[in-house]
Amino acid sequence: MGQRLTDSKFYRRIHDFIVGEAGLLAAIVLISGLVLAFLRLADAVQEGGTAAFDEAILLMFRTPGDVNQVIGPLWVQEMVRDVTALGSFALLGLIVVGVCIYLVLARMQAAALLVIVSVLSGTVLSTLLKMGYDRPRPDLATMSHQFTASFPSGHAMLSAVTFLTIGALLARLAPTRALQFYAISAALLLTLMVGISRLYMGVHYASDVLAGWCLGAAWALLCSAVALMLERRGTIVKADEAR
Repeated sequence: MGQRLTDSKFYRRIHDFIVGEAGLLAAIVLISGLVLAFLRLADAVQEGGTAAFDEAILLMFRTPGDVNQVIGPLWVQEMVRDVTALGSFALLGLIVVGVCIYLVLARMQAAALLVIVSVLSGTVLSTLLKMGYDRPRPDLATMSHQFTASFPSGHAMLSAVTFLTIGALLARLAPTRALQFYAISAALLLTLMVGISRLYMGVHYASDVLAGWCLGAAWALLCSAVALMLERRGTIVKADEAR
């Protein structure tokens, strides 16, 4: 009976679907896990369950005996300001414009539209969540002026959305595995650097940054899954086909 089951058309269809759609299925699982992690973090923040953790991480970057003074020499502080600027609206906007112009010139308008929609929708989502949770910022002397609520971190979320979406798209277009690995690794590194810089500057709690990373990565994965489907339809072509 077992042999008959494995030989059935239904079994073969299920097997072929799982094998053929392994990437999409993995993306769905990861997206679900990241969204669940965000929701758990949000609940913990509202209930005060992250207070001790958040305080401990903030104090790691502060001088013992003076919580308003960050650790490290002045050149480190300036470097951190430069790094955190990578997650600002202005710089992310310039990066998106530059990437989209390249994609349009390469006759990949659908890919350019995907990047624009991903970043703009992520920005709207981040803004709405900040307004909804309305968490106050850490009560510390910071290295920059802040005008929005704390949860989730907009810099962490939008850098994840932007860099990971572009990284995933470049990886899909890359002709070699080495270039694919480089694109994803660079995107992850930039995302991590921006988030950590927010903690160093004292403008966010660790739970804000973790939540921003989770939701931003989930959004980028969703967009990369859409890119994969567009590629299969021929709307987005691989690098060697676009030349």
